[in-house]
Amino acid sequence: MVCLSPVGPARGRIRCCEDTLGRHHTRRWNPTSPDLQFPELLLRASMPLPPSRPRRIILVRHGQSEGNVDEGAYTRVPDPRIGLTSRGWEEAEACGRRIRKLVSTGCDDWKVYFYVSPYRRTLETLRGLGKAFEPERIAGVREEPRIREQDFGNFQDREKMRVEKEIRRRYGRFFYRFPNGESAADVYDRITGFRETLRADIDIGRFQPPGLRSPNMNIVLVSHGLTLRVFLMRWYKWTVEQFEGLNNFDNGGMLVMQTGSGGRYSLLVHHTDEELQMFGLTEDMLKDQLWQKTAKPGELNYNFMRNGQSFFTHFS
Repeated sequence: MVCLSPVGPARGRIRCCEDTLGRHHTRRWNPTSPDLQFPELLLRASMPLPPSRPRRIILVRHGQSEGNVDEGAYTRVPDPRIGLTSRGWEEAEACGRRIRKLVSTGCDDWKVYFYVSPYRRTLETLRGLGKAFEPERIAGVREEPRIREQDFGNFQDREKMRVEKEIRRRYGRFFYRFPNGESAADVYDRITGFRETLRADIDIGRFQPPGLRSPNMNIVLVSHGLTLRVFLMRWYKWTVEQFEGLNNFDNGGMLVMQTGSGGRYSLLVHHTDEELQMFGLTEDMLKDQLWQKTAKPGELNYNFMRNGQSFFTHFS
């Protein structure tokens, strides 16, 4: 323990605690002295460089399911047990081939790591995707309940569900909660927890052993349409109004978040403005994605007031 003397002749000196013989010691203040720095800074300086971020986070919606072609299936089969149609299997396998082509172009040390919803249709989609990859290319798989489908309330009454969806259209897609089920806002809450887990996994390089870390790792989230839109909303801090304007993924479709020149994930590295506009991104959202394309992790866009005009209507 040390005390800095603020006044008198001892100013600028450190008065140390007494030693075992009761003697006082003083020494000149040296802020760069290693034993006077914060231990966290010393620890950080001694740590190796952080692992490379995965190159991409690829969002995949499950292939066509039995519920997509027959809403009556939800009255007979629990939602988590709804499987793929034959077309859905084909869509999953085709998506796997597209992912392989994307991640393997220009490098030979690439791998993929999967997070998957525990619903049957997403697990079957994962198996379809997996046909495009050899075992040594798959770094791992984690079943993640937090990226499951929005809960619509157990077995569904077909006519009642049509009424509920019409009410949701008038009430608003984000806040409307289905009886005995969830709203998109509820999904947002659990996606927030998952996002923090994912960010922590990225920061510590959990996807690869320490001696085998490559910048060509790719994360694939196999999930559901609304859940993936909410994930993007949470990641990029989009507003409720911006979420309401988004369109659903196609079955077996994918959206790619890829690191730009600064290391942040942007949708504009892989996709065009036109593709993202079809998905529902506004001009402001595209401007932000353009900034994300070159920004570094931890940076803030001080030249762009995020969504400011929508909040402060008095600006000219």
